[in-house]
Amino acid sequence: MSDLLNSQKEKIVKLLSEKSVMKQDVFNNTIAAFDMIKLCVNEIAVDLIKETENIDKRINIAVSESKKYSTQLKVAGDVLEFFMHTNVFEFDKSHQMFKTGYIKQNDYNSYCGIINVYNFLADSFKYNRLNDLGSLVCRIFVNREMRFFIEAKGSLGIKYSTFSSEPLSHEQLCEIVNELIMYVISYDLFTPPYDTVKEVTVNEIQEKVSSINLRTGKRLGYGTSASYDDDANLYT
Repeated sequence: MSDLLNSQKEKIVKLLSEKSVMKQDVFNNTIAAFDMIKLCVNEIAVDLIKETENIDKRINIAVSESKKYSTQLKVAGDVLEFFMHTNVFEFDKSHQMFKTGYIKQNDYNSYCGIINVYNFLADSFKYNRLNDLGSLVCRIFVNREMRFFIEAKGSLGIKYSTFSSEPLSHEQLCEIVNELIMYVISYDLFTPPYDTVKEVTVNEIQEKVSSINLRTGKRLGYGTSASYDDDANLYT
């Protein structure tokens, strides 16, 4: 075998033994984090059911897990959809994380798995309103050392804006889920402006009435009720 072929083989083996193994570690950690989220969601749901059953029977708390990499928590009129992406991602070199000592220490620390959290209206699923919109409220990034950070607007995005100093824990994830629940309950549905809904065709109104399919969605973004931007409002 020529020197060139030997050199190429060595480089391939090195990439497989280092980069490919690292990505498998990231994937396994992301699965472990998602499993902890599912456990938190179930624990929180059980507690909320106990706390609210004597308040008002109309308060509906439920967990639905239809697929391996997704789980859904219904809290009254809101749904939180937790979805784990099965791929591992790298960030653009312009990302602020590359200025940190943690990433400078080892570039492989920047590779992450992603767990997305979306907010939907519960009625969107109840009435099969397929055109309704959900909004991304949180992205949780997990790396090969089980350290994490969060992209979100508001308190969560500030508190967890850089990689954690310790591995992600069950308690931290439960706190994050609770913060998300408090957020979506306070995340109100706005009446669409009159001019956006003042005209409709016969076909459209028949479809809407037959399926209760008036396209609906909440305001986009993550933040407190006092911090919503006008341009973040979602009207349909």
